[in-house]
Amino acid sequence: MKTDVATLIPAEVDVFDEPDIVAAEPPPAIAPRRRSLLGSIFFGAFGVLVSLAVGLWTDQLIRDLFARAEWLGWLAAGMAAIAVLALLVILIREFLAIARLAEVVKLQKRALDAIARDDPKAARSVVDELSAFVAAKPETAAGRRALAELRGEIIDGGNLVRLAETEILGPLDARAKVMILEAAKRVSLVTAVSPRALVDVAYVVFEAGRLIRRLSELYGGRPGTLGFFRLARNVLAHLAVTGSIAVGDSFVQQIVGHGLAARLSAKLGEGVVNGMMTARIGIAAMETTRPLPFSAAKRPGLGDFLSALTSFATRKDAETTPSGK
Repeated sequence: MKTDVATLIPAEVDVFDEPDIVAAEPPPAIAPRRRSLLGSIFFGAFGVLVSLAVGLWTDQLIRDLFARAEWLGWLAAGMAAIAVLALLVILIREFLAIARLAEVVKLQKRALDAIARDDPKAARSVVDELSAFVAAKPETAAGRRALAELRGEIIDGGNLVRLAETEILGPLDARAKVMILEAAKRVSLVTAVSPRALVDVAYVVFEAGRLIRRLSELYGGRPGTLGFFRLARNVLAHLAVTGSIAVGDSFVQQIVGHGLAARLSAKLGEGVVNGMMTARIGIAAMETTRPLPFSAAKRPGLGDFLSALTSFATRKDAETTPSGK
């Protein structure tokens, strides 16, 4: 007797309908990989080759000038010596600036470790390094003095680091938020009146770069030219790792909740979005250049700047809109 064979076709499964997948926490962010050793060897060898070429060209130039006139040769030799000396000073300053930026990263990691292990000895070491790092900032003098007076009364390592964060970095954090808001306002205003999208992009890049440098200087980083490029790369890497380089749904909900679309013109609304993107870059730069991670202090978010930026844009829109319309 012949029996029919039933073929089972599995139903199409939508992964977004699975409750376990929807409720699951996102995986931890993966830090970007370091540059390969082969690439470092290539750029190092190429740099040495270029240096040798420049040295040979300079040597030949000086010899030719000596052959033409002795005083020209001595003048060229003196200028070459001055150029080499200036280059050495520049390289030393760049090296110190990069080392200071690396010190910020190490201090952040050591602070996290001291808080996690609640180690009083490690916490005191972190506080000492932090005080020395920001010693040139007059805004931190009162906090450093208060912390020195209370240091012997605090036993827990984690609480000591948190107290140092609020007392020493509190004034710098307040100034950093003002700087971020001012940069966001400038971007929103300039991009709202600029006639070309290319001008918008250029000004946003310029303002973001200036904000990154100013925040680093505020927290004691003092980046040089090479240090600034490394710092900018770290900020972009931080944005990529945290997945926050794009404006998220929460930001869109905040804009809708504030009634921004109904109250502002299209150009000023676009300017506010650009300003908030600048604020997001500023927040990432603040986290990157801050000597201690956010623990006791609340990490600033986009919502902290949206109200002020919306009020600023609304006022500017009212000033540019003719009365009666």
